[in-house]
Amino acid sequence: MHPRHATRVLAAGLLAGTAALAAPAIAQTATPGASSPGAVPSAAPASAAARTADTILTNGKIVTVDDRFTIVPALAIAGERIVAAGSAADIEALKTPQTRVIDLGGKTVIPGLIDNHAHYMRAAEYWDREVRLDGITSRKEALAMIAAKAKASKPGELVLSLGGWSEEQFTDQPGGFTKAELDEAAPNNPVVLQVIYFRIYANSAALKALGITGDTPDPRNGKIEKDASGQPTGVLNGGGAVAWTLGRLGEVSKERSVENARALMRDLNRMGITAYQEMGGRAFNAGHLEAFRTVWERKQMTVRAFYNIWQEPTSAEGVDKALAVIAGLKPFQGDDWLDHTGYGETVYFPLHDNLLARGASPTPENMAQWRRIAQAVADKGMHLNVHAQLRGTIEAFLTEIEAINAVKPVKGLRWTMSHGDQLEPQDIARMKRLGMHVQLHSRPTVQGALMLKVHGDRTYAMPPLRLVQDSGIPWGLGSDATAVTPTSPFTTLHWAVTGEMVGGRKILKETITREEALIAHTRSNAAFLFQDGNLGSLAPGKYADLVVLDRDYLTVPAAEIKDLKPVMTMVGGKVVHEAK
Repeated sequence: MHPRHATRVLAAGLLAGTAALAAPAIAQTATPGASSPGAVPSAAPASAAARTADTILTNGKIVTVDDRFTIVPALAIAGERIVAAGSAADIEALKTPQTRVIDLGGKTVIPGLIDNHAHYMRAAEYWDREVRLDGITSRKEALAMIAAKAKASKPGELVLSLGGWSEEQFTDQPGGFTKAELDEAAPNNPVVLQVIYFRIYANSAALKALGITGDTPDPRNGKIEKDASGQPTGVLNGGGAVAWTLGRLGEVSKERSVENARALMRDLNRMGITAYQEMGGRAFNAGHLEAFRTVWERKQMTVRAFYNIWQEPTSAEGVDKALAVIAGLKPFQGDDWLDHTGYGETVYFPLHDNLLARGASPTPENMAQWRRIAQAVADKGMHLNVHAQLRGTIEAFLTEIEAINAVKPVKGLRWTMSHGDQLEPQDIARMKRLGMHVQLHSRPTVQGALMLKVHGDRTYAMPPLRLVQDSGIPWGLGSDATAVTPTSPFTTLHWAVTGEMVGGRKILKETITREEALIAHTRSNAAFLFQDGNLGSLAPGKYADLVVLDRDYLTVPAAEIKDLKPVMTMVGGKVVHEAK
């Protein structure tokens, strides 16, 4: 809950050239010591008067994911925080006549899952129009879902799927969708299906709504595919075509954006997600953050959101504007529901490498612009998240960070490399000397087959989960949802343990154990949010963010991890999802 005397502060420049909102200035009563990036928030201890429980969970298997991976049968909660975890008798002693007792019936409880890298604020804008095909392995089922969404919509309303799936995931009939298929599924509604960032499938109604005819010129960096008669087929290829299409979806009102943000959070709770780090992304604007801020102001948050700020400069002039924004940033002015944590993931957009490219060769000119921004972030004493996937960018960025560190040490700021798909031992050694962290993501769950075509057998170690796990470098597991990967953390956990992409194809050999994966998706991820003392494990003093599962994560067959479902999710001791 928010401090009573919270004040709101407006700061210029969330995005270059845009007046936007910075984090509200709020007393850090819940997280003492968290006023700077180098500080580790301390957990608020339960007072003597609070040694009774408002809620008790008992008769279960509570996987605390503490430093010893302790498993206990019962847990006590007072207010928003955990009072104790231990034996049934110990927890029973904290009960009063007013205590709510939840009999788990033997079910397993895990900490709330934390996604260390996602783009949910942007995704929320059109959430009410989306059909998420995440994890759907039947083409027939996907088309039925599209048809059902169209049937439930008014004629003319958009039916969207803005990523998180690939043509390769359908085991009954791999491949994209034809205009005829989509016309049959939704004859009266425009259908726009986005594949990663490189392709759009559209039906006839969508082509009409977008104004696409046989005479429409190709968008910049994109292509409108046409048949032998010169008519559009419904396939638009290339990143430029995707951006061009999304730019024509129409504006969403503020209130609808707010309701969509709430709906997205409810869906995240249903998946077991209780906190995440927001990474902005392409086309991110002040309105996306404002929708979440409005939910926060109304005290309706059910997922804790910690966001980084970044721009997309493509020139020296753009860098000048970005530097002006950085100069005005002041992280850690929020609370434990919504807060600004740092800068990144993209630093200089021409160096934003592509997982499906064969390689990257950063030029000295581009690296000089990258250095200007990264140096400014260091000078400001802020956390930086760096998008780096391929050998060329990984090596070039580390060289620059080493040079920055010689001028302005970055240890303690938790500078982080995102993705790290082609990390090698020498890179990790350099990063450890710099005090850096690593975020690894489950994009191969839908991109693995495409990666194989580009990278060959190297794909089987992209990203190198086992190497990173064994190295001892601080790291965490996340999704990079929603455009380039499925959202469900159980899809991510399944992939980390089995190495399988959606549909069952083995795509990763550097797998880890299910215990290691769970730690990486909970306790380890709290560090990226600067919430070590508050989140990530079910330990006394930490927030009661937890998930009750329909089956035991630790003992179900590995193939079933992806199918696990939360029957209840709590955030701050409050039930935010309960299966019916």
